[in-house]
Amino acid sequence: MSLPFLRPALAGAAATCSGIGLARFAYVPLFPAMVAAGWVDGGGAGLIGAVNLTGYLAGTLLGRPAARRLGVPNTLSLGLLLVALAFAACAWNGGLVWLAAWRGLAGIAGGVLMGVTGPSVQAVVAPQRRGAAAGVVIGGVGTGVSLASLLVPLLLPAGLSATWLGLAGLVLVLLAFAHPRWPRPPAEAGAAARPGTVPRATALILSYALSGAGLVPPMVYLADLAVRGRGFGLTSGSLVWLLFGLGGIAGTLTGGRLADALGGRRALTLWMGFQVLAMGLALIPGKLALIAAALTGGFAAMGVTAVALAAAREWAGMQAGILWVRTTAGFAVAQSITGFAMAALFAATGESHAAIFSAGLALSIAALAVAASDRG
Repeated sequence: MSLPFLRPALAGAAATCSGIGLARFAYVPLFPAMVAAGWVDGGGAGLIGAVNLTGYLAGTLLGRPAARRLGVPNTLSLGLLLVALAFAACAWNGGLVWLAAWRGLAGIAGGVLMGVTGPSVQAVVAPQRRGAAAGVVIGGVGTGVSLASLLVPLLLPAGLSATWLGLAGLVLVLLAFAHPRWPRPPAEAGAAARPGTVPRATALILSYALSGAGLVPPMVYLADLAVRGRGFGLTSGSLVWLLFGLGGIAGTLTGGRLADALGGRRALTLWMGFQVLAMGLALIPGKLALIAAALTGGFAAMGVTAVALAAAREWAGMQAGILWVRTTAGFAVAQSITGFAMAALFAATGESHAAIFSAGLALSIAALAVAASDRG
């Protein structure tokens, strides 16, 4: 891999690491810790997770307008600063509304970063490197999950406040690394696109949205399932989340390369199959099955974004930025609605992990069916 390819791709990885890997997923190992510390109950913790998903939806819609007005580098830097601010604000236990509001801001920043980073990096690398670039960029998510799963147990003995502040500091370090390396793409050809010039790509948008809905259970409740559902300790629960992150790194790097080899649309169907497998494993009793579900779930959950990004480029070419916003927005809408539905289901069933993971399996099977119906 040449240096020109790595420079923007690694900066993009720092953005997704901060905006998704940390801003969203560091909350997963914190979920049981916040319940144990009495900051929130299980239902409140699930609600906070749903608010974060709703913020992500808003961010995906704001990303392109912000990039046009502020420029890509400034937008990406602002996104990371907002993530750090949200983490720092959560260091004070101001109650459910306070925590939900700042987690919502973290979601907005994550949506902006995800909506802008991928297409911007794709626009400045050679065509034959785009799948690999997508893998590196989305691999930042798995890296963030892994960092959070290691850092949270180290910081928790100092208290929840110290843990939130430590995460804020990590984001600032990533910003210092990425700032001089941000991609600087030319003005989007899609900015002045005429109506109807962007492919509808219904199968891509719908399958990715259903995938996002099906991934809500592991993305919010996996560590809680490990700790309160399968008897892992808090530290062991974080290690289960570490396996999810390591699986995610492998999934994104493998997904990007397979998208180059097979095509993004074929690879997308393959990754939906991995997602179905992961959800099924999560429903099997026992710790070993959960460990396998964590690895497979991370592989599927993060790899699917890399292959979907490659598929969007296949569908729309230079208009991929616009299609990617639509695709990401569909994913975010589905996750937002499902997040609140899962929180309500979790509370209504007496905090039953089996109920929400069964719903996730059904949604994942639907995603696979839609992806398989796209014959390209």
